[in-house]
Amino acid sequence: MMRALWTAASGMIGQQTNLDTIANNLSNISTTGYKTQAANFKTLIYQNLQRVSTTTTGEPKPVGAQVGLGVRVGSISSDFTQGNLNASNGEFDYAIQGNGFFMVQLEDGSTAYTRNGHFNVSVMSDGLALTDTSGRPVLDVNGNPIVLSGDYRATELEIDQAGRLTYPDAAGNQQYVGIQVGLAYFPNASGLEKGSGSNYLETAASGEPTIYTAGDLDAKIVSGYLESSNVQAADEMVNMIIAQRAYEMNSRAIRASDEMLQQANNLRS
Repeated sequence: MMRALWTAASGMIGQQTNLDTIANNLSNISTTGYKTQAANFKTLIYQNLQRVSTTTTGEPKPVGAQVGLGVRVGSISSDFTQGNLNASNGEFDYAIQGNGFFMVQLEDGSTAYTRNGHFNVSVMSDGLALTDTSGRPVLDVNGNPIVLSGDYRATELEIDQAGRLTYPDAAGNQQYVGIQVGLAYFPNASGLEKGSGSNYLETAASGEPTIYTAGDLDAKIVSGYLESSNVQAADEMVNMIIAQRAYEMNSRAIRASDEMLQQANNLRS
């Protein structure tokens, strides 16, 4: 019975983590570029009650007797399926239709990766820079910050579907200025470390990124749109009910074990 107490307790702890994950998904349902997460469970070790057992006639039984000792969270994985593209009023809003991540240079010089294309043009000492909402530079296909001289007017800059920056010539036709937005691709995107602001960080599990253009990845950069979260509210509500019921059943198992122990302690010879 003591075994049942600890086994059920592990189930309650696991479902609490599951509920935490679901709550995080629901809280980010309107976060641009957010990818839904799911808690994955695995069983703990099993205890052998009878490794080899026999019948009353001495014949070996076809199966032994093992009892499980609970569950724990094995991983919390992200689902990188495409979110819906929603029209935006932002002048420098972009969405990736297909694979890849935008690259942003962090304050310490390292690179973060994101599907959030809500960008701005910031005035820098050496010209105009394409940045995220925190003022961190967006990187081009060569891994360099996208910076233009002050001769350009931000309102006339555009980015085409291939990620090329264009600017109108004297005749008003958009011309490529020699800078192209880079997209990073990872062998195992699920291994990325989650950061703040819809950013992801490279890890040993994710592997090193390969930098492509949108055309190389068979992707498109869509101007005037943002990728919404891929969280499905109905699915998360169902998952929440399942987690709640599982938590309740484990708590009842603890209560039943406690009552059985109480009855055993009250036995009199």
